[in-house]
Amino acid sequence: MPTYAWKGKNRYGDTVGGERIAASKEELGRMLQKDQITVLNIAAAGGGFKIPFLKREKVKLKELAVYSRQLSVLIDAELPLIQSLGILEEQQKNVYFKNVIKTVKDDVEAGSTLNQAKRKHPKAFDDLYCNLIASGEQSGSLDIMLRRLSEFIEKNARLRAKVKQASIYPVAIMTFAIVVTIFLLWKVIPVFATIFRDLGAELPWLTATIVTMSDFTQKYILFIIGGMIGLVLAFRYYRSTTPGRWTTDRLFLKMPLFGNLIYKVSMTRVTRTLATLISGGVPMLEALKITSTTAGNVIIEKEITDARKLVSEGKTMSESFKQSGKFPTMMLQMINVGEATGTLDEMLSKLAAFYDEEVDNTVSSLLSIMEPVMLIFVGALVGSLVIAMYLPIFSLMKAF
Repeated sequence: MPTYAWKGKNRYGDTVGGERIAASKEELGRMLQKDQITVLNIAAAGGGFKIPFLKREKVKLKELAVYSRQLSVLIDAELPLIQSLGILEEQQKNVYFKNVIKTVKDDVEAGSTLNQAKRKHPKAFDDLYCNLIASGEQSGSLDIMLRRLSEFIEKNARLRAKVKQASIYPVAIMTFAIVVTIFLLWKVIPVFATIFRDLGAELPWLTATIVTMSDFTQKYILFIIGGMIGLVLAFRYYRSTTPGRWTTDRLFLKMPLFGNLIYKVSMTRVTRTLATLISGGVPMLEALKITSTTAGNVIIEKEITDARKLVSEGKTMSESFKQSGKFPTMMLQMINVGEATGTLDEMLSKLAAFYDEEVDNTVSSLLSIMEPVMLIFVGALVGSLVIAMYLPIFSLMKAF
């Protein structure tokens, strides 16, 4: 969803502003009205060209988890909220996050609720975080909600680390293989090619092909490097567009080996987010709306959005999910049992734990399969280049 910059006046008449994620300007206007803010202006945030891989202002999951746990402990110890935020601001090393906490503290000091103050910083505190904070403030259990949030964020951080573990190895090996191949074609093979030409050796087809590739690499090395960088940037840009996101997410789910992992990761996120929101007292429709944005895949996100519409029409969650046909039978059965027994949050938590374990097993299986496959691939690639250079030598030896 897009991010909008807004300005308005709070219930005390003070001018306030910030950025917030919303489906549309109209929806953001309604959200601000609920927070008792008179809207003065809403516009699309950002603008201008941004290079996708440049580092932006952000808060790491680990930093957010530590902040949430520490704030929970300070509030549980009955320290005033403003004093607690001041303590956390002083010890924060991330400059961006430090400024965010300072702004939140100033807003709370000016009369805003913690939830309202945090909603001004969507890059640091998403809708899930703010909704649970609001629920904690309303029920008087802010420390408990913060502790749940820290546990939720820590589990998400571990899940992200597992996904990185599965993806870094093949990416690193592929990058290494490409770099080594380009280097050999650029610097090593031309030396052999010069020797063969001086000796007048007849080149086998494999060697001739490699020498031609080497000549091309020498002439256009800068274009090759620029082209590779351009392809990465083009993919990142295409994926940032709506059609590109739909196309790539659909392909990711169909990928051999990795598609199953991506699906299980999405199921872990969905069930854990729903469990956290429902146990925190967030209304079902709002919980489903927030959960759809955390799925990490627009195909699954749409299924949850469609299910939310059916829930709003009076159907149960299990019936709504079943109608989409994208969710596993075991998940539907456990949600059905949870709805029937009033333990939906517990069932969803058990599902999240199950899928978390499934992700572990899938990552282990993937790594055990990928390791020999990648070694064979790199060996075949580099070996072909070496063999191609030695074939003319064998021919020359026979001639003598």
